[in-house]
Order: sequence, then structure tokens, then C-alpha cells
Amino acid sequence: MNSALSKRNSRRPRYALALLLSVNLLNYVDRQALYAVFPLIKADLNLSDTGLGFLGSAFMLCYMLAAPFFGRLGDRYNRARLAAGGLAVWSLATMLSGVAGSYRMLLAARSMVGVGEASFGTVSPGLVSDYFPRERRGRMLSLFFLAIPVGSALGYILGGQLGQAYGWHTAFLLVGLPGIFLALPLYFLHDPRQIAIQGEARRSEPFFSELCRFRQNRTYVHATLSMAAMTFALGGLAQWAPSFLQRSFGLAVARGSTLFGMITVVAGIVGTLSGGWLGDYFQRRSVTGYLYVSAVGFLFGAPLMVLALTTSNRTICLAAIFGAELFLFLNTGPLNTVLLNVVAPGRRAMAFAINIFAIHALGDAISPAIIGSLSDQWGLSRALLITPLAVLVAAGFAFRGGKYVADDQREAEETNT
Repeated sequence: MNSALSKRNSRRPRYALALLLSVNLLNYVDRQALYAVFPLIKADLNLSDTGLGFLGSAFMLCYMLAAPFFGRLGDRYNRARLAAGGLAVWSLATMLSGVAGSYRMLLAARSMVGVGEASFGTVSPGLVSDYFPRERRGRMLSLFFLAIPVGSALGYILGGQLGQAYGWHTAFLLVGLPGIFLALPLYFLHDPRQIAIQGEARRSEPFFSELCRFRQNRTYVHATLSMAAMTFALGGLAQWAPSFLQRSFGLAVARGSTLFGMITVVAGIVGTLSGGWLGDYFQRRSVTGYLYVSAVGFLFGAPLMVLALTTSNRTICLAAIFGAELFLFLNTGPLNTVLLNVVAPGRRAMAFAINIFAIHALGDAISPAIIGSLSDQWGLSRALLITPLAVLVAAGFAFRGGKYVADDQREAEETNT
């Protein structure tokens, strides 16, 4: 009996990771499917690029505004149940997008997707990390964040293929449906956080005092600013890449979305897993390992982005997109692990809530609309050239954060004890 219980407990982390990864995949499928059908929505609703870009910006605006609220709840209550509620809300909202008959209705539905995803996004990284020891955390979070490239690719592929075959309304109805079936298993997932830590979180200081505490954590601030600059770039590219391929090389909606999705999934898997392994490897040798792996990836990715946006050769463009995404995805596990390592366990949900607010307020909540507006004036290819500049800014913040990480990590460990 004891051996059976031990075996069951040993499998619990793997089950939790598999379930949370599956939900995170749906998170990005439902998010990115919109961008795959951008050309179809533009033609059907007769929208400008500015109006089209605001569909993505409205989602991110609601996502980031809801995050601090769920962060406070996540440090006090059962995180699995909060995540399950968010999954149910965003899945239903995605399906409601499929019955939207006007721009306003679609805008409202996409805004609700942002609210639902904020609940899951604030609590899930800390939930994953609590199932695994510190020395394995970078690799496990990299596995969890594989959902970013894989889910995004599936969103582009499914959205493009379903949208072209059946229309964008049907595409939203079909991609939103699977989340309904995973909400119940997620609701009953065990939350491994210690009761003592939960009690400590319930007695935490007022909201604005807590914000000041995070602002004083210099590693946290620099890692967040680095992620914000990266999110500005990748968020803008993610939303406009299918349209860029259509306008620059004459690719049909399904063809362009499928190509970009395939590139994203392969480059994202290789980059994310490599970043997790490299981050853990160099972190064992230096406390700056996670930050510097991320920074070097940014430095290699930026010139490849410029090449992809300026070449007139489709093969070179696609190869450059692959290389750029591979290097940029190196940061996924390492930077998120830095956030966890420099914050006490009882504050992790709030840490990710503030991080979500900041990276989207400064990143992809504004970049799609900015790029859309610049595209109306200059053309899409030229407008997208602001994204590699943002990646270089991300590299600078990651390097700078290395100066403070040892002290901030030590303080987090002392707080935990």
C-alpha cells in the first residue's frame, strides 16, 4: 500500500505538468487563432489595419488589467480552481467570438478572452514550480512554456485552415470547444503550496505597499523590462506575420499561416528546450546564467529579424524567421525562472500578475495598434522594423539585471526560511 501511494505521489508532478501544459496549449491556440484569420475579418467587416490591430490590443489590455486582481487572489486561495475558472471563461468567450456579427461584438468577446486567460496566466507558473525542486525548475518551466510556440503554431495552422475552409466564425467555435472539457480536471488538481505560505500570503501588506516591494527588487524589475521589450517585438510580429507574408509574397491566408505556424513550432520547441537546458547549465556555474543566456539569444535574433523583414527572397525570409525565433525563444524558461527565484513563494502569483501587467502594457497591448497605424502610413514591412530595435533593448535589460541577481535571490531565500 505504501509503495502504491509512493508511486502515485511520484507521478503527481508529471500529471500536473501534462495537464497544465495542455491547458497552456489551448491558451495560445485560442489567442493566436485570431491573427491567422486577420485577412478574413478585415475583408468581412471592412476594417482598417488600425482597427484590425486594436482587436489584439483590446485582448491584451483586458489581460493585463485583470492580472493584478487574480494575482492577489492567487497568493491567497487555491490556484488550480482559479486557473480552471479562467479556462472556462476564455473558452466560452472564444466560442462567442464565433457568433459575433459586428466589430463591437467581436471586440467584446476578445476582451473576455483576455480576462479568462489572466486568471490562468498569473497562477500557473508558480503552480508548476511548486511541483519541482529548484535545480530542475528551469527545464520544467521550459516544458510548460513549450505551449507558447506549439500552441501559437497550432493557432495559426488551425485558424488559417479552418478559417479558409469554413469561415472565421466557425474557426473560433471549433478552437474554443476543447477547453470546456479540461476545466473540470484542472479544478480538481492538487495545489502543492504549503498551508503556512498560504497563511502568510493572506496576512500580506496592502496592495500599493506590495507594489513598492517589487519595485525595490532590481532583478525583478530588469527581467520584467527585458520581457516587456521582447513582448513588444514578438507580440507585434505574431499578429502581423501572416498578413506580412500575404502582402509581401502573395501567400494565401491558409498557406501563409501554415508556413509561419510550422516555422514557429519547430523553432520554438528547439529554442525553448535549448534555453531551459542552457539556462540550468550556466546557472550552476554562475548566478547570472539565466539572464545572460536570454541576453545572448536576443543579440543573435535581432539581425535575423531585420533580414527577414527586408529581403525580397521568400526562402531567405522564411529561413531568417526560423533563426530569429529560435534565438528569441531561448529566453522563455530562463527569464521566467529568474522571476520565480528572486521572489518568495508566498508572493509568486502577485509577481507574475505585476509582470503580466507590465510586459503587456509596455509590449503587445500597444505594439499591434502602433504597427497597424505605421503600416497605414509607411507599409507593413517598414512598420515591422521597429521590432528588432525592441529586441536589442531587451538584451540590454537582461545584461543589466545580472548585476543584482545574486543579492535579490539571496534575499528571497532568506524570506522563505
